[in-house]
Order: sequence, then structure tokens, then C-alpha cells
Amino acid sequence: MNAGFPERLALRVGANQILASLVYRPSVEGKRDVVDLTDFMAGHGSDGPKVQQHSPVALCAVPAKLTELPVDAWRALQACAVEPNGYYLADWELAVNASAYGLTDVSALTAWSDAGLIGLLPVVSLRRAHRLPLPVLVNADAYGTLSTPLLDRNAAHEATAALFAQARQSGARAVVLHSVSLEGPAMAAMRDVLAKEGISPRIITSHVRASLDATRDAEDVLRDGLGPKKLKELRRQRNRLAEHGAVTFHLARTHSEVAAALDAFLALEASGWKGKRGTALQQRPGDETFIRRATSALAARGQCEIVTLKVGDAAVASGVMIRHLDRAYYFKIGIDERFAKFSPGVQLTLDVTRHLCADPAIASADSTAAPGHPMIDPIWRERLAIGDVVLPLRKNDPVAALTYAALALRHRAREQAKRMMRRLRGR
Repeated sequence: MNAGFPERLALRVGANQILASLVYRPSVEGKRDVVDLTDFMAGHGSDGPKVQQHSPVALCAVPAKLTELPVDAWRALQACAVEPNGYYLADWELAVNASAYGLTDVSALTAWSDAGLIGLLPVVSLRRAHRLPLPVLVNADAYGTLSTPLLDRNAAHEATAALFAQARQSGARAVVLHSVSLEGPAMAAMRDVLAKEGISPRIITSHVRASLDATRDAEDVLRDGLGPKKLKELRRQRNRLAEHGAVTFHLARTHSEVAAALDAFLALEASGWKGKRGTALQQRPGDETFIRRATSALAARGQCEIVTLKVGDAAVASGVMIRHLDRAYYFKIGIDERFAKFSPGVQLTLDVTRHLCADPAIASADSTAAPGHPMIDPIWRERLAIGDVVLPLRKNDPVAALTYAALALRHRAREQAKRMMRRLRGR
């Protein structure tokens, strides 16, 4: 029970020493060396610095409130991003910021050039994210499992350097990214910019999750992933399901279609295990408000679809999908557990796979699922490397080192707790 006590004590002592040095060590000008980020990120309001659309790169000394950013500039950036991230689309993240439980009042690191916005990363303080009082910024949770920043594909390195410069100017000593793509061009740009200063990112934890190569033939994908025997069994289950009514796949894309399909999705999600655990979107008014606003706004721009499997007129499985550039994101799925023996979630995903592979605008799909997910992993056999990363902003900085140690310890403790819970449930 007390195996981790020495490590926790060392972290606490180290944190106290570093915090004391941050608070009491004057700079050359006789001012505090580090801005109190926790106060800034909690209380920065309309009287704070404004972002000018055509200002020089990294003009602002501190992050702007998310609601202060010009939406047209944000949308222009997402249209030319070096790497997609559906959860940092303007219409999605602004909806999260407006009402999602515990995820509102977010700021953003921004990079500007004479051409406009070239970099964006929504952020909160480390104190708010993890209750650690260190001058560190953390990507804002966008109600999704991806934090890759938006970087202009024609100025990715310039944008990255400007984002880091603004973070330093605000007093941050490191930036933490949770669930960031580890092998894409955005991370490559961040590694390159830090390497010029002799700094390397520190990976707290990493894993791979299922993704789909949508440029392939769908039947080849399914046959290679599931094999003939499993596909035959799924066809048998689908035929059994059809005994309750005609089995049909439905795709909602327009504003009105998405609004109607969302009602069915929310009801299905709340009827299952998520509802029993109290984590369904419909169970928190702020979360339901967010998903309705986000899907409506994205559907109007062709960036959201709701996929539904029906038996007769009744929905038995439904999922929300987001689209950014040439990538789709399988956000959430809900099923009618009364039909669980017919694998409605798998049946829906088979149809989704065929739909995405037939769409010339989509090259890949991110499952956004947990690693080793029993439903999606056998079907989508491509893998995306995802990780939690500390990006130090100074070479050999003890604050970054302490942040890494604290978050690594937190991760290990959570994994141990999960293993204990699985053992208890297995009794």
C-alpha cells in the first residue's frame, strides 16, 4: 500500500523547493521570474490582451481567451492544417468551451503571421488540469482523445516556434500534450523546433490505437481484419437480426438529418452501460448542449455525420463521426443492448467501413478508441501512435523534469488502480 511513498515524498519536496525559487527569486529587473499562470488562466477576461488578425508572429505575451479568437481565421487555419484534428475544429471546440461540464473557459496559444492565424493550441493551466501548482500549460480537453495542435502546413515550424515563444512569454516552463499524435508532421515540427535549442520532448506514456486505411477496398479490409470465418458468423447474426425487421444503414449529413439522428444516438447511449455509469452525454445538461451545438454547426459545413443501423424503424446502433480534411473520427457509439447478441455495434462498424472506403474525400479514420479495444481493433488493423508528452521550454529545466515525474507517477497509479478494479470485478 505504501510502496510509492518515498517517490511521492521526493516529488513533494522537489515541488516545494522549485515553487519557492519561482516565487522568491527576483529577475534582473527585480520582478518575479515567472508569471502566476494559475491566476492568469483562471481569471483572464475581456480586459486581457486582444489578438489582432494581422499582427506579427507571437505578438501577444499571453494566451488569448478562446472566445476572443476570430472564428474566420480559425477556420482558415483548419482548412490548411499540416495534420488534421477534428476535436480542435472551431465549431467543435467552441461548443465544448461554451457548456461542456468542467471544460469551459479555455484559453489558447496562437501564432500569427501577416497572412493570418498559422498556429493554435487550446490550453489550461497545470493546476486546473491536474491540481499541480507549477507554471506549465496543458492542452485543453476538447471532449475527445486527440490534442494535436493546428499548424499551417506552409509554416508549421514557424507556427510551432511562435506557440512556444508565447508560452514562454506567459511564464510557462513547459507544455503538456495529452493524447497527441506521436508520428505525424505536427509532432515532427515540435521536435525540430525544440532540437534547435538542445531540448527533447519527454514521453510520459504511449500506445497505439485502431485506425482505418480508407484508401483500400472495404471488403479487403474486412476480410484481412476479421477473416472468412468471423465474417460468416457476422452475416449469420445479421440475418437473425433481420428477423426483427429489415436491417438498414442510414447516414445523416444535413442539418435537419443530423438533429433528428442525434436524438436517437443520445437515447441509445443513455440506455446502455454509459447511462448506468452516469457518463452518457444526455445525463449532463451542459454536455448535451455542447453535442447538439457542435453537431449542428459542423453538419452545416459538411464536417459531421451520424451513422445509424436500424431494424425496421428502430435504431439499434448509432455513432457520431467528425470529418477534418481527409480524416474521419469515430467519436462515440451507442447500441440497444437488447440486441447485443447480434453485435449491433460491430454490424454498424462494418457498414461505416464500407461507407468510408467508398468516399474519395476520406483517406483514413481514427477510431479514437482505447488501445486494445475489443470491438474496433480486429476490424481496423492500421494503428496510430498516441502519447502524453512533456515539451520543456528551457534546457535542463527542473520544472519540466518535475512535471514529467509527477505525471508519470500519476499514470502508474491510475494503471495500478485499474488493474485492481479488474481483479475485484473478476472475483
